[in-house]
Amino acid sequence: MVKTGYSVLMLAACTLGQAAAKDRASADLTVLRSPDRHISVALQAGPGGTLHYTVTRDGQPVLLPSRLGLQLQGADLSQQLSVTRISSVQAVHQQYDMAVGKRRKISYHALEQTATVRNAGGQSMEISLRVSNDGLAFRYRVQEATLARKQLIAEQTTFALPSGARAWLQPMSVAQTGWKGTNPSYEEHYQMDIPAGSAAPTPAGWVFPALFKAGANWLAVSEAGMDGSYQASRLAQHSEGGVYSLGQPMAAEVYTGGGLLADVAGTLTTPWRVLALGTLKTVTDSTLGTDLAAPAIAFPPALVQPGHASWSWALLKDDATVYEVQKKFIDYAADMHWDYTLIDADWDRKIGYDKVRELVQYAAAKKVGVLLWYNSSGAWNTTEYTPKSQLLTHAQRMAEFRRLRAMGVKGVKIDFFGGDGQSMMAYYVGILRDAADAGLLVNFHGATLPRGWSRTYPNLMTMEAVRGMEFTTFEQVDEDSMPGHAAMLPFTRNLFDPMDFTPMVFGDIPNIRRSASNGFELATAVLYLSGIQHFAETPEGMAAVPPYVKQLLQELPRSWDDSHLLDGYPGQYVVMARRAGQHWYIAGINAGDSARSVTLDLSFAQHRQGSLISDGAAERSFVQLPIAAGKQVELTIKPHGGFLIRL
Repeated sequence: MVKTGYSVLMLAACTLGQAAAKDRASADLTVLRSPDRHISVALQAGPGGTLHYTVTRDGQPVLLPSRLGLQLQGADLSQQLSVTRISSVQAVHQQYDMAVGKRRKISYHALEQTATVRNAGGQSMEISLRVSNDGLAFRYRVQEATLARKQLIAEQTTFALPSGARAWLQPMSVAQTGWKGTNPSYEEHYQMDIPAGSAAPTPAGWVFPALFKAGANWLAVSEAGMDGSYQASRLAQHSEGGVYSLGQPMAAEVYTGGGLLADVAGTLTTPWRVLALGTLKTVTDSTLGTDLAAPAIAFPPALVQPGHASWSWALLKDDATVYEVQKKFIDYAADMHWDYTLIDADWDRKIGYDKVRELVQYAAAKKVGVLLWYNSSGAWNTTEYTPKSQLLTHAQRMAEFRRLRAMGVKGVKIDFFGGDGQSMMAYYVGILRDAADAGLLVNFHGATLPRGWSRTYPNLMTMEAVRGMEFTTFEQVDEDSMPGHAAMLPFTRNLFDPMDFTPMVFGDIPNIRRSASNGFELATAVLYLSGIQHFAETPEGMAAVPPYVKQLLQELPRSWDDSHLLDGYPGQYVVMARRAGQHWYIAGINAGDSARSVTLDLSFAQHRQGSLISDGAAERSFVQLPIAAGKQVELTIKPHGGFLIRL
């Protein structure tokens, strides 16, 4: 434990209302600094007994006075507050492993302090602050004995950006709109480099992670620590003056008959509000999204098997979900030394359980695991794909999951969820726990942001929650927008959580003119983090690539020991280095319409020798060149082009 120099007794005696009355609205009640002293978070008194926090880095403002507080049924804990206690500072040290993510072994170090506040009616709440070298987090805790239930009305948390700040944000879609009423699924295009304070195009607001730039500092806002008792949050539609409020799900975003907002007996603990902060490299390399998640549940380590998968539906769609095509894709996975094949929607009607069992046995003989698709939905959308409504209850899930394990199935892809209400989040958690009990891996599609679940539930391999590759097969406009969208994702959606973008096409997309080069497509195989990387390319498309590309994809690591951003800018270009064992893989893409030159310092790889695969002179061609590390390397990336280095 680390002691502060502040007088706790003096602070406990100071009410926020008194501070405001004495024209001390910006008086610091306490200041918590990061271990390296660069980041400071100040807790402040505001007018009307409100509570605020400010954030600076090296003395530069990152967040101006921003509100804190909760409103519960029967208890307003957002105003007329007085501080009754501020704890001493405690050091937080955690070591944990991640099978899926930007690095395997993670060390989290932070300093934490908790303020206890009381409203005019004597009801109390705790606010815990944590500051690490790469950002900060805070959460609320209400144990108030006078409330039999803690029923949330609203959370008053805000994020007030300085004047001139810029934003990179994805709009949230309106609930039960879109195809078969399947929104929201975090599948919109980002609005890039817009003025902070711009209104969202829909009343549903903006999704997490939200990315901002204030002066020299970058800030990514998200949340973590979701246990199913609280709804998933977002940023509200309106943010006048750059003051963003925490938004709530829309009324329709619930499991049928379930609750929208948190409503608990006993103690109410909110998720952590997570703010990664610093240079763009610091933010992009941060692991705060899993650092603040709950530790892992028990799950047999031998069953946590990240990998690569073949998948017919990406380019061949519904007609390919038949026995012979799926057998062909099992052979394809075996030839590529990949670990899985995914059999998608309607397999129960088009193939059937008995014939799928045959496919599972055939795949096992080739050391390929089979994954099966399910429709999550009950009444919240009008989708017809099956198996549908077989996972709605614990009893249904356990019966179906046991059946799958008996067949030898390795995991499930579950699609078409209904939003971010508390009851829907509890549904996700129930599925993850039941799948873990059955020893099954999980991939959620048509889904919410994972928010650190891949740490808590090691069987969660990946989640969609992105406008992924499949959208480029529907309309040309999506394919035309893909390069810039692709260059956004490592800084936002894929920042903390695995993402099932389903990358990589080298051949044709039916009825679509491809917008990016083969080098670009190859780079995304490393650039995007997913516990199971479902590759979109077909056997025919793979057969046309040079042997050295095929060999690289056969040997590509399934997980990473370390990762670092080398260069980039959201929506424009990105160069990322990832290490597996002794080998480094460096992937870069250029979303721009003109060539981009980059200078890469490869001294971290010492004096290793390797190869560079990039775009050749002809369209959709490759070129392979030798390359040496231990020094600076200058590369020119073609427009909508990319490269992959192996050292």
